[in-house]
Amino acid sequence: MDLSVTFRFAASHFLTKYHGKCENLHGHNYKLIITISGPVREDGMVIDFKIIKDKVKQHILEKLDHTHLNNLIDNPSAENLSVWIWDNLKNELPLKKIEVFETEDYNCSYEGK
Repeated sequence: MDLSVTFRFAASHFLTKYHGKCENLHGHNYKLIITISGPVREDGMVIDFKIIKDKVKQHILEKLDHTHLNNLIDNPSAENLSVWIWDNLKNELPLKKIEVFETEDYNCSYEGK
C-alpha cells in the first residue's frame, strides 16, 4: 500500500549550469509530496502519518525551508533537489517516490533510480 504526505517550503536558488532567466537569483514556494510504500501492519497502518511528518521536518524542512539552496546543493535544479531529498530520507522512511513542485505547473518526480 502507498501513503503520500504533502509538505510546503520556501527557498531561493539560482542555476549555476544553466543560461537563461533561472541563472538569476529567484525563489519558489515549493510543494513536496513524499510517497512511502509497505504492507499494512496489524494496527491497520503502513506507518503513522506523524512519523512521516516528523522525519521530513527533521531531515528536510529544517534544512531547506527559508534557505538559499545553493548553500546546500550544487546547481539546485528540481532534479538535483529531488535527489538530495531522496538521499536524506532513504534511510529514514520506506520511500517509493518523491515529487518536487517548483510551481503548480512544473514538477519533478524521483524514485531513487
